[in-house]
Amino acid sequence: MNRFQFVLVLVFAFAMCSPISAQESTELIFHASHEEKKQGAPFSDVVQAGNLYFLAGQIGMDHSTRTMVDGGITAETEQVIKNIAEVLKQHGLTLDQVVKCTVILSTMDDFGAFNEVYTQYFTRKPARTTFAASGLARNAKIEIEALAIK
Repeated sequence: MNRFQFVLVLVFAFAMCSPISAQESTELIFHASHEEKKQGAPFSDVVQAGNLYFLAGQIGMDHSTRTMVDGGITAETEQVIKNIAEVLKQHGLTLDQVVKCTVILSTMDDFGAFNEVYTQYFTRKPARTTFAASGLARNAKIEIEALAIK
């Protein structure tokens, strides 16, 4: 093996080992909810991995009354985004730090109305996946989960 091949093998070996050690050293923090009534939930509102914040899905529930908001997809979308903003605020983050959203609608017929509200709040245009599914929690019309970076 000549010197060039040896250096190439060393570089390749280092590159293969680096991601593994970086992943092993990332501390995971499973944050308790800032809402007392949600602290017994079987999931975390936020899981932090380094500077990444993985937010659980939010639905159009007014957490002060624990009821779904009235007004259809527009009102629910606004409430969902307010809920996301409140969770982010608890960790010193804002909607501008969201880099990815996954949006689940109860029907794609609501896509246009949802998008009108969504674009008012997510002006930096994070990456997004949107699809429809039947049977969302609490008979919601929408659920959004988010990934933010600090």
